[in-house]
Amino acid sequence: MPERRTVALVTLGCARNEVDSEELAGRLAADGWALVEDAADADVAVVNTCGFVEAAKKDSVDALLEANDLKDHGRTQAVVAVGCMAERYGKELADALPEADGVLGFDDYADISERLRTILGGGSVEAHAPRDRRKLLPLSPVERQDAAAAVALPGHGAPQGPGAPQAPADLPEGIAPASGPRAPLRRRLDSSPVASVKLASGCDRRCSFCAIPSFRGSFVSRRPADVLGETRWLAEQGVKEIMLVSENNTSYGKDLGDIRLLETLLPELAAVDGIERVRVSYLQPAEMRPGLIDVLTSTEKVAPYFDLSFQHSAPAVLRAMRRFGDTDRFLELLDTIRGKAPQAGVRSNFIVGFPGETEEDFAELERFVLHARLDAVGVFGYSDEDGTEAATYDGKLDQDTVDQRLAHLSRLAEELTAQRAEERLGETLEVLVESVEGDDLEDEEYAAAGRAAHQAPETDGQVLFTTGAGLAVGRMVKAKVVGTEGVDLVAEVLEEAGR
Repeated sequence: MPERRTVALVTLGCARNEVDSEELAGRLAADGWALVEDAADADVAVVNTCGFVEAAKKDSVDALLEANDLKDHGRTQAVVAVGCMAERYGKELADALPEADGVLGFDDYADISERLRTILGGGSVEAHAPRDRRKLLPLSPVERQDAAAAVALPGHGAPQGPGAPQAPADLPEGIAPASGPRAPLRRRLDSSPVASVKLASGCDRRCSFCAIPSFRGSFVSRRPADVLGETRWLAEQGVKEIMLVSENNTSYGKDLGDIRLLETLLPELAAVDGIERVRVSYLQPAEMRPGLIDVLTSTEKVAPYFDLSFQHSAPAVLRAMRRFGDTDRFLELLDTIRGKAPQAGVRSNFIVGFPGETEEDFAELERFVLHARLDAVGVFGYSDEDGTEAATYDGKLDQDTVDQRLAHLSRLAEELTAQRAEERLGETLEVLVESVEGDDLEDEEYAAAGRAAHQAPETDGQVLFTTGAGLAVGRMVKAKVVGTEGVDLVAEVLEEAGR
């Protein structure tokens, strides 16, 4: 019997990419590939790239070059680029980076096994040809669901129709079966008690600084039955918390005829046996509505967590960004949220140095950040992105000014989020334990670490425990905050949070 081919998936970027990697892993495992963690142990390394901002693109190129180096002194025979950067640049990336043996777009995902076999066999696969994916679906959201059946949507399932590849009837253990017409195959790539679930793909907003809609396409919701089916499967795999991800979760359901569908779906997800927490990410402030705030702040097992994409608060800058709102309106939104759930967590990202941003605009943003009491903040300096409207704007700020504003707001955000953490001293939290001593716990001073409802994976702080007696990964415990370390909280266990 011939030795099974091995493949390693290297994932960069956001949680949406992590879901896409697990779909690719499911497809490959179902077709007989052996999945390995280390690219040095794989016949082919598949790098799931990020194409969002310049720094992320550089990280993706570095990862491809690092994997390519393995071909000189390891088992690795081929390196293949997939993901957003590959989709966005395609042949241009292939020409600029001949070290990559293949550059595959989203349309190749359904046939990923065949593509990799061709490359390993010495054949060539034509580099992906980029196209504006917004033009693949009807302009009207309600007309998209039927048309979407013929379009590759990573994390949604394979395109349907004559000739479309079908999942094997008998899947290897550990692979999510396709439970609906567009439910994806999925294979978990780690044993974390937390997993992301894709709620939708694409975006209909036209923010002037963002290129994502051009390569992720128009907004398409997954059907509730598929989201529920995947969540049930994840619960069977030991997952305790799911995080709903997309480019814009507040738009969920608009193409299914019900813009309030998320308010209906969240209690159903929270009721899935084994799931202890449901978290929603990527919320647009301009699309927040009273009913959604009510569900997020009052539903058992749904985290009162608000990942709000403010980006700025000065009206002139927001209008240039093709966004809405202002400092006072945003503060009113936060007051409404905290009036319903005082312990609610709020995080956001901001862009400084946007074309035309004046000192007064920057001061207005600073005023918002000073009063917003955010739990976590990401600050980015503006840079032109290919194909975006903002790249054509006049009024570009010199790099020194951008860097100075970036450094200033970053320092301020660090101080303010540490102060916000101190406000939580004495609070009682429900904490999902994610690591214990001897199990990838980074800080040797502590015995265990986890996250409370106001802390999302990777992006926010964590809760640290000085003693780990009785704690285990995946256990939900009640804990009292007794100290802080920057944005991190130090806590002592009160009791297991049994429901």
